[in-house]
Amino acid sequence: MLGRSGYRALPLGDFDRFQQSSFGFLGSQKGCLSPEPGSVGPGADAPESWPSCLCHGLVSVLGFLLLLLTFPISGWFALKIVPTYERMIVFRLGRIRNPQGPGMVLLLPFIDSFQRVDLRTRAFNVPPCKLASKDGAVLSVGADVQFRIWDPVLSVMAVKDLNTATRMTAHNAMTKALLRRPLQEIQIEKLKIGDQLLLEINDVTRAWGLEVDRVELAVEAVLQPPQDSLTVPSLDSTLQQLALHLLGGSMNSAVGRVPSPGPDTLEMINEVEPPASLAGAGTEPGPKQPVAEGLLTALQPFLSEALVSQVGACYQFNVILPSGTQSIYFLDLTTGQGRVGHGEPDGIPDVVVEMAEADLQALLSKELRPLGAYMSGRLKVKGDLAVVMKLEAVLKALK
Repeated sequence: MLGRSGYRALPLGDFDRFQQSSFGFLGSQKGCLSPEPGSVGPGADAPESWPSCLCHGLVSVLGFLLLLLTFPISGWFALKIVPTYERMIVFRLGRIRNPQGPGMVLLLPFIDSFQRVDLRTRAFNVPPCKLASKDGAVLSVGADVQFRIWDPVLSVMAVKDLNTATRMTAHNAMTKALLRRPLQEIQIEKLKIGDQLLLEINDVTRAWGLEVDRVELAVEAVLQPPQDSLTVPSLDSTLQQLALHLLGGSMNSAVGRVPSPGPDTLEMINEVEPPASLAGAGTEPGPKQPVAEGLLTALQPFLSEALVSQVGACYQFNVILPSGTQSIYFLDLTTGQGRVGHGEPDGIPDVVVEMAEADLQALLSKELRPLGAYMSGRLKVKGDLAVVMKLEAVLKALK
């Protein structure tokens, strides 16, 4: 049966290819002086010497005689029933035997130990994890994996914890595959990527007697858009920047720093050519107010008691200016309607946030999310990260 990727799966339900159970107790002597034909891998028995072979047979005979002398009481412990969908791996005096079952299996007391192996198809999910794609996008991706055991001997002998090893292999293969692909390719070609993961995982797990039948990717959420998409501002981001500029200009005029135009005058700004007041040659420009101060001051009209009750935290912003100096601002959302201003807060802040002035502008204009800024290293946090994520409520208030 060929899959979408051309992978030929083992036949399902072919349980009769394993040797059936046997009541004989000398069957374990097979291969004492030479390995069993076709025995390869970690479960292959090495040749034994005559003394070891003799002791092995003597102990097996004594165990069988003890079983007969204590029968039928010992029958309750020595006879095991194996269903069709299981196989029993028996170790006699530490040496593995052929898979036993289905049906009734006889175990010799004190010298046999066993382990059951389920041959039915099982499934597990790779928990959603945060990954960065090739184009810089941050997304939460998980996967659903279906597998089955095709060789019970290898599943017991080749790996100690089969489930944990398979989960780790699937997680590592998914991470490596998604790191070298852009976000758009991940979203469009999920089926193709799943088929490639199927082949990569089977290359590892077939040596463990396990075969993966199906891998399905599940993209939970895109936490941060690709970096190249941030260079092309959308209409909404342009309007938000214009609103923040006009609002910042009105606040600056209120504190007497920058003269504001008349009430019926609309100032047009050319984004290609600088204003004449800034391009004047031979005149020394006056002291400029930092952009960060204007942006944070523009938050004051949006603060409310509802926002304070929702956030209930005090933030300190250490903003790195383009000149390399650091300016400190605070946003107190613990009492009243909240306050924002320059300098350190009155009390001890809950969180100290350090970021560049350009990143603060992108954050307040909703081009950058707090989680995406933190994961990309553009936002450094000293304190509880969950409190920083509450800044989403502040950004939603900027309508």
